[in-house]
Amino acid sequence: MDSPSSSSSAIVESFRGCGISSSPRLCKEELRQKLTMPQYLRSAMRDSIRYNDEAAGDSRRVRSDGDSNAVAPLVPIVVFINPRSGGRCGPLLKERLQYLISAEQVLDILDVKPHEFIRYGLGCLEMLAALGDSCAEETRERLRILVAGGDGSVGWVLGCLSELHAQGRLPVPPVGIIPLGTGNDLSRSFGWGGSFPFSWKAAIKRSLHKASIAPLCLLDSWRFSISMPEGTVIEPPHCLKHTTEFTFDEDLEIEGELSENVIYYEGVFYNYFSIGMDAQVAYGFHNLRNEKPYLAQGPIANKIIYSGYSCTQGWFFTPCSSDPRLRGLKNILRMHVKKINSSEWEQVPVPTSVRAIVALNLHSYGSGRNPWGNLTPEYLEKRGFVEAKVDDGLLEIFGLKQGWHASFVMVELISAKHIAQASAIRLEVRGGEWKDAYMQMDGEPWKQPLSKDFSTFVQIKREPFQSIMLSGD
Repeated sequence: MDSPSSSSSAIVESFRGCGISSSPRLCKEELRQKLTMPQYLRSAMRDSIRYNDEAAGDSRRVRSDGDSNAVAPLVPIVVFINPRSGGRCGPLLKERLQYLISAEQVLDILDVKPHEFIRYGLGCLEMLAALGDSCAEETRERLRILVAGGDGSVGWVLGCLSELHAQGRLPVPPVGIIPLGTGNDLSRSFGWGGSFPFSWKAAIKRSLHKASIAPLCLLDSWRFSISMPEGTVIEPPHCLKHTTEFTFDEDLEIEGELSENVIYYEGVFYNYFSIGMDAQVAYGFHNLRNEKPYLAQGPIANKIIYSGYSCTQGWFFTPCSSDPRLRGLKNILRMHVKKINSSEWEQVPVPTSVRAIVALNLHSYGSGRNPWGNLTPEYLEKRGFVEAKVDDGLLEIFGLKQGWHASFVMVELISAKHIAQASAIRLEVRGGEWKDAYMQMDGEPWKQPLSKDFSTFVQIKREPFQSIMLSGD
């Protein structure tokens, strides 16, 4: 029987055989010198993360002779990699990244959570800098982060980095992307591509080099808050965290009953939030992939399975009138928004035919599609819209009617049902015949149980600080 190492080598060689010629060769030693931190800093950060104590790296201040003249790298980079992305070939990519920079600077996102790195890893650098270590100080100031994963992984890292603003721990490291997910809409929007090429060894080097020279750009971040009656049991995705401090605007009347005791969850999204049939399909596909991981062999296989699964959920073939659960969203929610240059809430009617509502921040949705469309100046003026941008403080809200309509939108034969542009959104979701609603943020879906007696509330507002991205263009 072949050893694991020989099997790994065979896989690597098969990848190599699929490769194509690339741009000028990048010298590994020059790249490593440019990106890799001194050993004592890498060890200090590793110890701080391992022991959950930023002070654990203090012993590393006593440098060896080889570190006595250590200087900060020109562009220190830390990579988070999700081994479950990219058709489960994450371990091979992780091994290659560690070879190109260092093991301590390549973190398995499932082993070292982003918030742990930010609290203890960055905390260690900041502690050493406060003690007069100029190398640690310069490394902290120059640090950049690369995320090898899908949109969910990128959003997870961005959400944790946003806490640095609240804590006054500046600068916030900018983020680049190695696209390993299925949709990779964040990656597409910032010029990092829609998929990772088969010539992956050369592509990793190019990605690291690109991240070291990439200019900075801004991305709006959106705070999602949900209030539900006490006793509601959900399985929240990574993007949602339980909280006890939350305040809804009080100047809106509610249609249903408000529970005296409530549970709050909050999170941040960067691409989109959706509610309805598209989220239901995503939720089912997500569970199917977790139950049968052998089906997740890469982005193409995922898209084929996703398309087939969507046909089984009643979005295409089941008339809405045949089952109360499949009727339009108008039956379960009211929507209020704050429009452009307005501080007042305004109710927006939900079209009867709409079965999914999407609040979109990027130009890319569903693997590179633009459902909002490229609207003419005349149409924008007529509807009171402005040109959509990722840093304009506005979300584009559109509706999808059923599977056939969504399919035509996704191939860009038609645009989606334009509903509104908004700087804030408020949803009141009511129970009754609907036992559950399905929601998702940036590709992370969940099932939201609904109460027959009390309403569930969703509020979306722009974060005061924008995320900092690395432009791959």
